[in-house]
Amino acid sequence: MSAGKFIAGFIVGGTVGAIIGILLAPQSGEETREAIGNKTKEAYDKAQGAVKEIQAKADDVVSEMQKKGEEIIAKIQDMINKKEEAKAE
Repeated sequence: MSAGKFIAGFIVGGTVGAIIGILLAPQSGEETREAIGNKTKEAYDKAQGAVKEIQAKADDVVSEMQKKGEEIIAKIQDMINKKEEAKAE
């Protein structure tokens, strides 16, 4: 299971649990709707934060892989050049 799916499931589960708790609480309909709206906004904000964090980590991984790829290409090119020089001698 990927971290993104786990985080999404965790957030959805927490939101559903909070909404059920609010619906079962003894308060007026207006208060209940307001509480649901607030919890929904909180869950959305948390999800946005999680998405941004995952995206930043993915960007870091891609950047690191590109850097390593460039290093490997440079080493291969250097080996090819040395072989060509050795053949020329």
